[in-house]
Amino acid sequence: MFEARLLKSGQLKKILEAIKELLKEATFDCSDSGIQLQAMDDAHVSLVSMCLKSSGFDKFRCDRNLSMGINLESMVKIMKCCSNDDIMTIKAQDNADTLTIMFETSNQEKMSDYEMKLMNLDQEHLGIPETNYSCIIKMPSSEFARICRDLSQFGESVIIACTKDGVKFSTSGDIGSGNFENIFVGMHFLLLFIFYLYSQY
Repeated sequence: MFEARLLKSGQLKKILEAIKELLKEATFDCSDSGIQLQAMDDAHVSLVSMCLKSSGFDKFRCDRNLSMGINLESMVKIMKCCSNDDIMTIKAQDNADTLTIMFETSNQEKMSDYEMKLMNLDQEHLGIPETNYSCIIKMPSSEFARICRDLSQFGESVIIACTKDGVKFSTSGDIGSGNFENIFVGMHFLLLFIFYLYSQY
């Protein structure tokens, strides 16, 4: 038996809405320590690794290890039926072929439940090696998305250059170039990193 309960469904909704742009389907590996997801996008460019610890749930039960193939687009559609403040419960029996998703308002005046078919997915687990990074930047994800969205008007890729004084985002293309600079504390080494700007930005 697997059961996980979140007091605010909006937390999981935001996560799934973000990764569904890269993954259409993925395997949720459930254990007593939490829920893990790891998968490559169709182009084998991006690796998505997600870990939801059991301690982050209001209630968490997993009697035995369970792998569930999930269609992320379908799950996001179901989660649009709830508000961000609704209580969410996910349930599945051992060896089940369906996943039950339940929503209830905090005052328990309204309740709804949905059943979603699980998929048989053959996905290879890819180990992520331990890496000593030259530079670590912490910033709001909304700010990072805004920078990428703005710079995508000028080019298809962006260069992120880090020094001890701060970080600089820059790009160039046929119509011109763009730069964005910000000051961060604790940067000691130069890092040059190039990545592609996806159309969703």
